[in-house]
Amino acid sequence: MPETTNPNAATGTPLEEQVRLLSEELEKKQKYIKILEEANKELESKLRSASESAEPPAPITELEETLKRLVMRIAMILQAEKCVFMLYDRDENELVATRPALGLTDEEVRRFRVPVDQGISGQVFRESKPEILYDAINDPRTLKENVALLNIRNGCCVPLIVEKRDSENRVIDTTTIGVLHVFNKRYGNVFIEEDVRLLERMAKNAAAVVASAQMYREVVEEKEELETIIESVYAGLLMVGRNGRIMQINRTAREMLGLENADLNGRNFEEVIKNERIIEVLKESIFDNSEVATEIEIASPTGQESRVYQTQTTPVRNEEGTTIGAVAIFNDITEIRSVERMKTAFVSTVSHELRTPLTSIKGFISTLLADVDGYYDRETTREFYEIIDQECDRLTRLISDLLNVSRIEAGRALDLNPKPVELPALVEKVVSVQRSYATNHELVIEGMDGLPVVVADEDKVDQILTNLINNAIKYSPKGGQVTVRGGMDESGRVVISVSDQGVGIPKEHLPKVFDRFHRVDNRDTREVGGTGIGLFLVKHLVEAHGGEIWVESELGKGSTFTFALPQCPPQFQEDEAEIRAGAGS
Repeated sequence: MPETTNPNAATGTPLEEQVRLLSEELEKKQKYIKILEEANKELESKLRSASESAEPPAPITELEETLKRLVMRIAMILQAEKCVFMLYDRDENELVATRPALGLTDEEVRRFRVPVDQGISGQVFRESKPEILYDAINDPRTLKENVALLNIRNGCCVPLIVEKRDSENRVIDTTTIGVLHVFNKRYGNVFIEEDVRLLERMAKNAAAVVASAQMYREVVEEKEELETIIESVYAGLLMVGRNGRIMQINRTAREMLGLENADLNGRNFEEVIKNERIIEVLKESIFDNSEVATEIEIASPTGQESRVYQTQTTPVRNEEGTTIGAVAIFNDITEIRSVERMKTAFVSTVSHELRTPLTSIKGFISTLLADVDGYYDRETTREFYEIIDQECDRLTRLISDLLNVSRIEAGRALDLNPKPVELPALVEKVVSVQRSYATNHELVIEGMDGLPVVVADEDKVDQILTNLINNAIKYSPKGGQVTVRGGMDESGRVVISVSDQGVGIPKEHLPKVFDRFHRVDNRDTREVGGTGIGLFLVKHLVEAHGGEIWVESELGKGSTFTFALPQCPPQFQEDEAEIRAGAGS
C-alpha cells in the first residue's frame, strides 16, 4: 500500500517557524508593556506622594520626559514611523496634536488640529473605540487630517481614556481626554488587530501620564494667572504664614513699603516691615483670629508726604478651620481724605466768601436807611449803590459757580446756548469790567485783530475770561501787568492766554491746579482768599466747548493760563450754518 503524504507536511516547518517568531515578538512587546506599566506606577506614586506631602508636583520637564520615552517605546513596539498624542481642547472643541511627537516636525504638530466632529480622530474620540486606517490617502474620513501633507500611508488610532477608581480599585468613571495615533507601519506592513490591542494597553498607561501632565499644566497656569492678577491689583496685598514668613506680596505692597528690589517670599515679616502698626494688625489676625479694619499712615519711601491706607486684615484658615496665616489688603485713600479736608475748608471758605459781600451790602443799606436827614450827597449815595451792585454781582457769580459745580459733580452736562461770538469785543468788555477792580495792575490786550467769529456760549466764555483775568489780578498782589493775548493754532482753533507777573504756582501743584477745591496753601494765597472752584469750573466750561486748557508757571515770576476753542463745538457742527445765519437775521 503506498504511503500517503500530508499536504501540509511540506509547509509545516515554515508555519511553525513563523509562529515561533510571532511568539517571540509578542513576548518582547509584553516585556515592554510591563516596563511601561512599572514606569507609570512609579510616576503615579511620585504624584501621590507630592500631593500628600503638600510639596510641589514633579516638574513639567519630568512629565514631558516620561511622555517622550512613552512615544519612543510605543513606536518601537508597534514598528511605527510616527507617533503623536492629540488632546481635547474644550475652548476650541478640537483635538490638538501635542508634543512630544515622533516623526513630525514642530510645525506639523502645530498645524495638526481636527474638530471633534470630523475625521478619524474625531470618530475615535466621540465613540471611544479604536480604528485601523488601512489606506490613509483614499479613506474619506482623513480629509480633514491632511494625511498627504503629513506623509501618512496607514495608521492606528485609539482613545486616551482616564479611569477613576474607588478604594477597592473598581472603575467608577471614565473620561476620554484625546486619542493616540501611530502611523506608517514599517517594512510596508499594515496595522492589524493585535497592534490595536497592544496600543490600547499602552494608551491606558499613557492616558494616566498625559492626564497628570495636563493637571500639572492647569495647576501651573492657574497659579501663574492668580499671581498675575494679584501682582496687577491696584490695592496692596500681603499674605503671611502662621510662622511669620511672607507667602505672597504684590507690586503695590512692595512699592508702598519701599521694598521693590527685595526678594521677600519666605522672609519673616517683622524683619522686613518697619511700620509698627502693620506688624500689630497682622499679629492680631494671626494669633487672635480676628479681623481688623483700620487706617494706617505710612511714610513714603521716596521722601514725599505720607500716604493714608485703609487696611483690612483677616485670618486665613484651612479646611479644618485652623488659622494658617493672615492676609492684609491696603487701599490708598490719601486722595479721598485730602478731598474731604478740602471740602471742609471749602465750606469754611464759601461761608466767608458769602459773608463778605453780604456784610458790605448790609452795611451800606443800613447806612442809607439811617440817613433820614440827607447827610450824604447824591454822588456819595450813588457810590454806595454802585458798591452794593458790585457786591450783588459778586454774590451772583459765586452762587452760579456753586450751581455749575453741583451740576458737574452730578454728571449732568453744562447747557450751552450757542451763537456767533466776536471774541475781540468780548475780551474788551471783560477787561473793561476788571479794570475797575485792578487799581495796581495794567491790563493789556494783544493779538485780537483778525480772530474769526466762533460759535460758542457767550455767557460761558465771559465766565471763563472773567475767572482767569480775576485770578491773574488776585494772585498778583503787588500789581504788575496782566496780558490777554489772542491767536490761532495749526489746527485752526482760537487760542487765548492770560498772563500775570504774580506769585506763580509751585511745580508740585501744577497737575492739580484744575482739581475741585484745590488751593495752593501758602501765606500769599491765604491773603488772597478764594473758594478753589474757579479753575475747576473753567476747565469744564472749556471742555464743554470741545476745547482744552493748560497752565505754565514759574514760582515768583507769574503764570500763564491758555485755552483753545474750536471755531464751532463738535456737538453743534451740523447746525453751524443755521446758528450763524440765525444771528444775522
